[in-house]
Amino acid sequence: MQMCEHEKKYCPHCNQLFECKVGSILLCQCTTVSLTDDERMFIKDRYDDCLCSACMQTLKAKYHDERLEDQLAQLVNSF
Repeated sequence: MQMCEHEKKYCPHCNQLFECKVGSILLCQCTTVSLTDDERMFIKDRYDDCLCSACMQTLKAKYHDERLEDQLAQLVNSF
């Protein structure tokens, strides 16, 4: 039985080479990043392909930064 080859990809955010293990998803580097549905949609709206785990963490933080900025703007506008 032949082992599944993992795909080498370049992260569309940082252009770093990483190994995508979509054939063994439980072993893939992306499973180390826990995302909510909203965080996942935020990333999906910006990228059509897999990202490295570091960029997934970065974009997760960006989602929360933008959300906080929106909440602060709403608060300021309510005064």
